[in-house]
This record gives sequence, C-alpha cells and structure tokens, in this order.
Amino acid sequence: MKRLDAMVYGRVQGVSFRYYTQQKANELNLTGWVANQPDRSVHVVAEGPTEQLEQMLKWLWQGSPAALVENVSTNWQEATGEFNRFSIRWF
Repeated sequence: MKRLDAMVYGRVQGVSFRYYTQQKANELNLTGWVANQPDRSVHVVAEGPTEQLEQMLKWLWQGSPAALVENVSTNWQEATGEFNRFSIRWF
C-alpha cells in the first residue's frame, strides 16, 4: 500500500473537481481526501494499491469535465492507513 500526495494546478476550482475526484477515488477503492487550497490549486491525498493510485494520478491530469489541468506535482510515500474512506475537506 502506498500514499499519493498530489497538488493539482490550473483551472481546478469551481469546476466540481473535488466531487469528481471523490467519485474516481471511490471507484478505485482508495481512501484519503481532496481539498481546495488558497492558491487555487487542489490538494489530493490518496492511499491504496500502487496500480489504483497510478490510475488516479492519470485521471488527475485530466480532471473534471470543465477543468483545465496545467500541472500535477506528486510525492509518493508509504501508506499510513489512517483513512477509512475518501472525503472532501474544507480548510
């Protein structure tokens, strides 16, 4: 089990990006969270099998239908197992 910590940049707020990210994570049986950031990026933390996380990363480069993703920065770590579902967070 691994953890994908990703920052998604571009037109990714106000386009249902968090909702679609949660739907994709649930489809892939991943746990973690997604949240908008003050700099207009979106932060995604997901845990699960490497293959599913790679599918999630590929999806993040496309995003929701109205999104325009310009860049995705990633950090791979060992999973902590701290999540029991994938949620949308508000900070």
